[in-house]
Amino acid sequence: MSLLIGALTIGFILSLLALGVFISFRIFSFPDITADGSSTLGAAMAAALIVKGVNPLAATAAGFVAGFVAGSVTGVLAAKCKINGLLAGILVMTGLYSVNLHIMGRSNVPLLSSTTLSTYAQSVGTTILGGPKPLNILGWDVTVIDASTLLLVFLAIALVGAGLYWFFQTNLGTAMRATGDNAQMIRALGVSDENMIILGLAVSNGLIALAGALLAQYEGFADVQMGIGMVVWGLASVIIGEALVGTRQLGLTICGAVMGSVLFRLLVAIALRLGLNPNDLKLITAVFVFVALVLPNLVHKFRSRKAGAAYA
Repeated sequence: MSLLIGALTIGFILSLLALGVFISFRIFSFPDITADGSSTLGAAMAAALIVKGVNPLAATAAGFVAGFVAGSVTGVLAAKCKINGLLAGILVMTGLYSVNLHIMGRSNVPLLSSTTLSTYAQSVGTTILGGPKPLNILGWDVTVIDASTLLLVFLAIALVGAGLYWFFQTNLGTAMRATGDNAQMIRALGVSDENMIILGLAVSNGLIALAGALLAQYEGFADVQMGIGMVVWGLASVIIGEALVGTRQLGLTICGAVMGSVLFRLLVAIALRLGLNPNDLKLITAVFVFVALVLPNLVHKFRSRKAGAAYA
């Protein structure tokens, strides 16, 4: 049960990453590689502040702001400096590696002896349940910290998802979505598509950095290498989510990204439980994303040929 609770918790945390990738890849069709650097940036910023005694909530918010700034830089390079979007993301991601090392002061910052949001969750859970006694769920013992952290993360993701849905219904959010659909049309309406792209990438990387900040506090450390492959993880979650909901409607797509992240993490946990070598995890993730990208087209072609044969 602890493995399941841990997989669910990490899945919900990384759903913020999926939502950030959803904004850049799906709304703006922007191949933003900054995610690999900004996720580590959020973790580094939060960890560095927490070990200095800063309140975990403030440290987590600082991680979001740092990611917001990193995304803004990528947006400025792409929109204002007219650098290819993929190259702009690579430039910022590369630069963030050194920035993250300077923020942390070393390659790894442990948080096991520091007060984090997980510590807060444990304190609240212990107070509500009247003690640190493990919970019995379906015959399995679950620690208070695991259950409390899962509930806290779930509530945070629900709040962020609802806020994101509300934001994209506003005039500003609608303009951002319209920019991704038809930039020429939005320019004709007097809206700067360049500013929309910058803001969109800023929000995207802010969410990704927030995921990194929460993940560092949950796992008890921040490492300069922890962001490698995160953009692939987020893309896989978005693809799985779209397959689950079967529509591009905004609200359902946001829910789908969250569900895709959780399901993907559960699949990874099951694979590791069955004996998958952890060294092969990134390779398996890349193969899985490849299959997820190719399979829908193959299914569509198969159905089209089957329908054509039926009419023949």
